[in-house]
Amino acid sequence: MIIPKRSSGILLHITSLPSPYGIGDLGPEAYKFADLLEEAGQRYWQILPLNPTEVGSGSSPYSSHSAFAGNPLLLSPDLLLKEELVKEEDLAQRPHFPDDKVDFPAVTDFKRNIWFKAYATFKSRPNEELRQAFRAFREKHWSWLEDYSQFVVFKNHFEQKSWVEWPGELKQRHKGAMHALAQELENDIEREQFLQFLFYRQWEKLKAYCHLKDITFIGDMPFYVSHDSADVWAHPQLFKLDKEGMPEAVSGVPPDYFSETGQLWGSPVYDWKALERREYDWWIDRVLHNLQLFGLLRLDHFRAFSAYWEIPAGEKTAMNGKWVQSPGKELLTIIKNKCPDMPIIAEDLGEIDQPVRDLMQEFGLPGMRVLLFAFGDDLPHSIYAPHHHIQNSIVYTGTHDNSTVRAWYENESGAESQARLREYSHTSLTKENAHEVMGRLAYMSVAQLAVLPIQDVLGLGAESIMNKPSTTENNWTWRLKPHYFEKKDAQKLYKIVKLYGR
Repeated sequence: MIIPKRSSGILLHITSLPSPYGIGDLGPEAYKFADLLEEAGQRYWQILPLNPTEVGSGSSPYSSHSAFAGNPLLLSPDLLLKEELVKEEDLAQRPHFPDDKVDFPAVTDFKRNIWFKAYATFKSRPNEELRQAFRAFREKHWSWLEDYSQFVVFKNHFEQKSWVEWPGELKQRHKGAMHALAQELENDIEREQFLQFLFYRQWEKLKAYCHLKDITFIGDMPFYVSHDSADVWAHPQLFKLDKEGMPEAVSGVPPDYFSETGQLWGSPVYDWKALERREYDWWIDRVLHNLQLFGLLRLDHFRAFSAYWEIPAGEKTAMNGKWVQSPGKELLTIIKNKCPDMPIIAEDLGEIDQPVRDLMQEFGLPGMRVLLFAFGDDLPHSIYAPHHHIQNSIVYTGTHDNSTVRAWYENESGAESQARLREYSHTSLTKENAHEVMGRLAYMSVAQLAVLPIQDVLGLGAESIMNKPSTTENNWTWRLKPHYFEKKDAQKLYKIVKLYGR
């Protein structure tokens, strides 16, 4: 079992931390949150993907232009100040940011200015220790760093056009043309590499601090990558693309209870035959890269490791797709050979068939049990109901894609589901205590790990939902206001941890 003892954790993405700079980052508030996790008896901190986000893609961490790079927006200006890469007056020039949500365009403008100053300081000041560390970082990560930094800078040079709209010799990666443009934009490319160096430096320090407190990060890895990404531009042969570089088939999920036309995600699907010829090297590198960043890794859309929904390019909905087998067993076998303890969680929510369950069983992967799904009319038989939980699983009140418990109770549950929860928990239920009732059900479950979104620890409502699937407005922006989660909250949670042996 990958979770060695009965334990608990909190789900809070880095961007949602308090910060005076408009977005949560890897600085002081992250360390303060780690202190509070320790005080609350928590052993896990679950986050969303750390890859770069783009305003044009709704700033979703699941839609990135790199499967390997870190998000420079998460760099802490305070830590850059500590390293004397920026000055106090640089930070004092920040605009007034809201403290309850991220204004991504405004944050990006401010942070870009900070990045430029940090890099200019690095270039102008002889700091041999920093230079050596930067050289070592470039050497270690060159396999993806060169492509990523060139992609970002070339895309900027071509006014944010997709790589398929670049001049032919750059679109097709002719060495001479790439070398010539890379030389012309050499400083910009090095700056992008330096930002990645700073990101990984700050991340590793935070991870080490958490490790000292016996707190493990649970990371998250999307199954697909964006078409307009460094990965697809650098490895077009690994995806089903036509000769112009456009997808021949795209990803999504079929029609279901939640959507009668399915979900059309639009990212290119993999050419598994091409990947097989290379022993799945790019995929394996990606998983191992994530396993170096996190103690546990959640594989998003795990059902695609068994079969995935492939939709012909050009379709307006996901209705006309088909199921295609994927070589998940081969991938997981290679991963297990390279990483025998297999610290992987399967995101097994939604319509899951027996072959997916068999795959999880074969590799001993824990799945997810979400309590918000438990109290429908199938409660007695639902796998999400606590009486059907198994030890090798992770129980959640909800995930980043769900309502908060309070919002569910107030706006979605209906009288019948409320009555079931009331009877099941044998508690007098109100909108003020629904989150506590649901939290206790999670903690008393036999599931080895219980994870509560911070919103459900605090009983926050609809204004605190992180993401509403199938919508594009106002997602991923929620932030935890300063002083919302403090010592008294941590101590209250600690009592429940002790009570239920977590």
